Amino acid sequence: RAELGRATWKFLHTMMARYPETPSAEQRQTLHDFLFLFSRLYPCGECAIHFSNMLKLYPPQTSSRLAASEWLCAIHNKVNERLHKPIFDCKDIISQYPCGCSDGTDNVESTLNIPDAALN
Repeated sequence: RAELGRATWKFLHTMMARYPETPSAEQRQTLHDFLFLFSRLYPCGECAIHFSNMLKLYPPQTSSRLAASEWLCAIHNKVNERLHKPIFDCKDIISQYPCGCSDGTDNVESTLNIPDAALN
């Protein structure tokens, strides 16, 4: 359970650090939907319920990379408080989660050369 949690937080923080600085309405909706679906599919039932409840209390902030990253860090710290773990420093959160990917100017659609029509 602890290993799954660490991997999940790393994945989510890295995803937020790669989220667009100025996302489109579609990207904002996609992130919102992803988080709610993720909470429903998370393999740890107790954690899934807790995360789902947190999403209802603290709706995802999707307006920018910084907003999304800081929102997730705050959620992570609420979980840490509940589990009596140390509070994570959210200062410079984006730079703490590099993925080793490209510079961020591309996205999955352009990388895979998927026609826009195929994505709708």
